[in-house]
Amino acid sequence: MYIYNVTVNIDDSAHDEWLKWIKEHIPQVLATGKFKDAKLTKVLVEEEMGGQTYSIQYRSYSREALDAYYREDAERLRTDGLKKFADKMLAFRTELKIIDEYSVNFK
Repeated sequence: MYIYNVTVNIDDSAHDEWLKWIKEHIPQVLATGKFKDAKLTKVLVEEEMGGQTYSIQYRSYSREALDAYYREDAERLRTDGLKKFADKMLAFRTELKIIDEYSVNFK
């Protein structure tokens, strides 16, 4: 399984509008059918450039599903945010391959 991670730094002047937008955008990405779930997290560091940083982690069903997302959906879904927040947002993307998962079961 793979995680498609999008890290975004958003300028404080656009923060509230962006946060509302991303909460609407994530379900649109999930609606492509290429991802099992998503997590929106705040990165707890102070950036020298200012603004606030978030990570959105989309868990794909497979490598093939992630590749299909890039081919069929990514450009269209990225364009809206780029148009809306242009110079107020800096984003970069990384892929993570899940090797193993562990959890604690409390009884």
